[in-house]
Amino acid sequence: MFPADGDEPQRDEPQRGARTQLIGQALVFLAVLAALLLAISPTPYVVERPGPVYDTLGTTQVDGDEVPVISIDGADTFPTEGRLDLLTVFLDGSRERPLDWFDVIAAWFNPQRALLPVDAVFPDGQTQEEADEQSTHDMQLSQQSAVAAALGELGIDFEQTVTIDSVSAGSPADGVLEAGDEVLTVGGAQVGNDTQLRAAIQKAGIGNPLEFGIRRAGDARTVTVTPEARSATDPTPVVGIVPGLSFEFPFRVDIQLQDVGGPSAGMMFALGIYDKLTPGALPGGAHIAGTGTIDSAGAVGAIGGIRQKMFGARAAGAEWFLAPEANCDAVAGHVPDGLTVFAVSTLAEAIDVVSAIGSGASTSAFPSCDS
Repeated sequence: MFPADGDEPQRDEPQRGARTQLIGQALVFLAVLAALLLAISPTPYVVERPGPVYDTLGTTQVDGDEVPVISIDGADTFPTEGRLDLLTVFLDGSRERPLDWFDVIAAWFNPQRALLPVDAVFPDGQTQEEADEQSTHDMQLSQQSAVAAALGELGIDFEQTVTIDSVSAGSPADGVLEAGDEVLTVGGAQVGNDTQLRAAIQKAGIGNPLEFGIRRAGDARTVTVTPEARSATDPTPVVGIVPGLSFEFPFRVDIQLQDVGGPSAGMMFALGIYDKLTPGALPGGAHIAGTGTIDSAGAVGAIGGIRQKMFGARAAGAEWFLAPEANCDAVAGHVPDGLTVFAVSTLAEAIDVVSAIGSGASTSAFPSCDS
């Protein structure tokens, strides 16, 4: 039999169907492959997440030994109770070890994690090693500033000098300022701490010559440095120095924490020192956590990772939290259930809040980040 006129043979239909199926499968395979390649490709982000919690009134492990976080030698100390926790954050990713898109997507849907551009954490040209060195330096300075702030609240005299710890090669200060210089004035005004020094540089702005009154090897002199932008992506005015402080305290205060850096524990260190040097238990048995930088005058400054630190505090059992007033925008609306947050801007305010909590007094008059 032959097909009638006008009829098409049907034997090619299965072949066309098979080809269509193969093409569809190939497209699906290519789409999946492209998605996988994209997912495992490097991203320009790092992730912050809650890190370990340390009680400044308690002990910690250092090289396998149990030691006090804060120990004081040469002054009367008093027993205390309760907890004054400092918080940390882990940072996943860096320029040398970038995260993939799987990590980024997982962090996006986790409220306890935060995505940050790698440039915001590691300025252009800064290596992980350089960032670690800066973090260690900031921790050491915060500890000394915490001692100074606590002693200042107690009316105990000590000597303090602003110094230059290091000068970056190729920076505006290179060849003008030197490590070891004592900084007496900036822009004609006396500076008593590193916070005032940084503020003077910020006030001068980019491209405006700034006079430094210094003492080098016992000789006083005046030099001029012109601030520039930190990087192409960060317009913060800098001169390329790492400021430091030189203190002479009337007794010894040791703070021991292993593998923890940065300046954000300063306020909690100061509270712990103050509590140990005063009769009675400042927190009165309460579990209080907090964060914030501190300068030697007792000013509390903003920190990074505030939301992750609140989650870390609550997970550790804290019911009360002290946050820098300057961080309130990041705090409002993101406080974990069961945590009461107070906003503080000075060590004196932090002491008042902790004292009220510890004594069971009303805390309604203290500001929060929602007020």
